Amino acid sequence: MLSREDNELLTRVGPGTPLGNLFRRFWLPAVKISELQPDGPPVRTRILGEDLLAAQFTAGGYALLGVNCPHRGASLFFGRNEEDGLRCVYHGWKFDVNGNCVDMPNEPLESNFKSKVHQTSYPARAWGGFVWVYMGPTDLKPELPDLEWVHVPDNQRNIGRWTHQANWLQVLEGDIDSSHSMFLHSAMDPKLQQRSRRFGVMRDRSPVLAVQNTDYGVVYGARYNTIDQTHNWRLTQWMMPSHTMIASKQFPVGGRVYVPVDDEHVNIFNYRYHPERPFNEDELAFYKTPLGVPRNERGKLRLSDGTQIDTFPLIANRDNDYLIDRAMQRTGNYTGIAGIQEQDKAMTESMGVICNRTREHLGTSDVAIIAVRRRLLRLIHDLEAGIEPAAASTGRAYSVRSLDVVTEHQTLPEVLAAFQSNLLAAV
Repeated sequence: MLSREDNELLTRVGPGTPLGNLFRRFWLPAVKISELQPDGPPVRTRILGEDLLAAQFTAGGYALLGVNCPHRGASLFFGRNEEDGLRCVYHGWKFDVNGNCVDMPNEPLESNFKSKVHQTSYPARAWGGFVWVYMGPTDLKPELPDLEWVHVPDNQRNIGRWTHQANWLQVLEGDIDSSHSMFLHSAMDPKLQQRSRRFGVMRDRSPVLAVQNTDYGVVYGARYNTIDQTHNWRLTQWMMPSHTMIASKQFPVGGRVYVPVDDEHVNIFNYRYHPERPFNEDELAFYKTPLGVPRNERGKLRLSDGTQIDTFPLIANRDNDYLIDRAMQRTGNYTGIAGIQEQDKAMTESMGVICNRTREHLGTSDVAIIAVRRRLLRLIHDLEAGIEPAAASTGRAYSVRSLDVVTEHQTLPEVLAAFQSNLLAAV
């Protein structure tokens, strides 16, 4: 369990908070590139407690601007995106990609007032199908993470995003918890089983876990004994501050980036990719409706304080009990909830918007979660002491893969030594 003070440190992300300051040292995905177009409507989002608009301007540049006009506070969401700037429709004030006020038509021509007004603006870059944003100190611009999947052509990559109504950490921790997949994502009907799992070869459901710190975060292995007396090792990556790369036995593989919206919501940026070839028709069909569960088009989500953001909400949600089917639970799958993301969402949102970790009883299957929490706390305390996170300025450190392999090796160091080349990305 965590102390109340440490739980607060690991969950509060707003401006000026220790964890918020850490997140602001890294580039973070904000929206999908496909959501924007030159001179098109802006997309409303909230990142680390700040309300922002993502827009693409006439010449193709991307902007992340504060929502409220610095004149009288009207929302720039209703503004006109034109001629390389976003113009407030209340009084016509216009702001460029850097937040400079470039036109103030309701002021006298000879006035220099516009040179004194600046709108909140953050650097934005297109990277791997997403628009990424950097919200930290201007003199500490980090490197973009050199992830393998950002370099492949679009037809070798599938991306998506959606929002969970829960704190970022409890949602991310599902990805570094291998043992839950043997229960939450299992099924009696083979057609409902995850294609990436080896449920048929497992001898037990209790993995032996081991972790190792790395320059970029933590790699952790879950060792399952198999029916033929070998071991199935699943190596999952956690990369600072909130990337995960989930173990899979074959390409395409995938992972996620968890970007806190605020303390009570998180945007999940999901990716799958193949480093060598385009997706085939069966793969594309599966990603469009995984396990037969359709995905929503972009819509609105109302946050706890009433603010609306643009996102891709899942059809199954807490208001409809995640469409749980008790008959399916008896004969189809373990939960009665259709869809891997929906199953995870039901569990993490049911913990409450911010899980009370002072009441936890962690076991041997939780060693990766414990390791990542400790690493995050150390990063927070280091930053407060003036020590910057080295991974933020070492994009190449992110050029790694996950691993799912059957082997006779019994320890994590043995597996890492034997399969080191398999863990290096081809970028």
